[in-house]
Amino acid sequence: MPARKIHSGGHFEKMQKMEVERKDKKSSGESYYKSTEFTPTQSLGERVKPKALFCWSGGKDSSFALYKVLQENQFEVTALFTTINENFRRVSMHGIKEELIEIQAESIGLPLLKMYVKEGSNEEYEKNMESFLLEQKKQGIEYVIFGDIFLEDLRAYRDANLAKVGMKGLYPLWKQNTIQLAHEFIELGFKTRLCCINDAYLTDKEAGILFDLSFLSNLPIGVDPCGENGEFHTFCYEGPIFKKPLKVRVGEKVYKPLEIKTSSDQKMQGKTLGFWFCEFSHE
Repeated sequence: MPARKIHSGGHFEKMQKMEVERKDKKSSGESYYKSTEFTPTQSLGERVKPKALFCWSGGKDSSFALYKVLQENQFEVTALFTTINENFRRVSMHGIKEELIEIQAESIGLPLLKMYVKEGSNEEYEKNMESFLLEQKKQGIEYVIFGDIFLEDLRAYRDANLAKVGMKGLYPLWKQNTIQLAHEFIELGFKTRLCCINDAYLTDKEAGILFDLSFLSNLPIGVDPCGENGEFHTFCYEGPIFKKPLKVRVGEKVYKPLEIKTSSDQKMQGKTLGFWFCEFSHE
């Protein structure tokens, strides 16, 4: 069956470009509380826990970051929030259907807030995000939590958007070793499957497979174990943050070419031509 195109929505082209141009900038560990005014060792009896939104993609890094925040119990996570393309009802980059994110949130037990985009332009995304965050600030939200690990450019972009409305970002996984994170994630009982594949690093065969020790042991040289450089994205359906596992059905694989003009139609080593997506549905 010929591969059909899939729209993942949101500011997709910008994020794709950022992913294919990134270089690994990992360094030594750094606390995610560093840039905040709140000191985690402060007695919570002296101060009410600050309120925070959680930027939720539905993948393993979001799931692991949320797990750590809930375990440390230093912030009140009021809700998850996700950017959805209103035309295609899918999550940006991951390409996951809106209904699956809703089922995840229900199993986690947190409200789900959605920010919709239609055009998919950077201007629309940033304008809508600013309006959305200003509304949340009225509800007492001070922080937004992200699952990013070491991408300095992406963190700078997020922090710049937050600074416009007087909010700050929290990054529970920041600068941690991705090999250790991947193994700890699996050991904790999380289960996740690959929903998006960058064809410069992996093939359509990996789309839809389980993120497990076998997958990690067979990764090509240069592919980050957590896919932090945009090599792959995942959808998490089981683990300690969920009240019950999601029953997920693995469906067809679809392809979205990267819409960047090149001087040659031939695929070059290390160059992204597009992304493979795996369709998931709830049984």
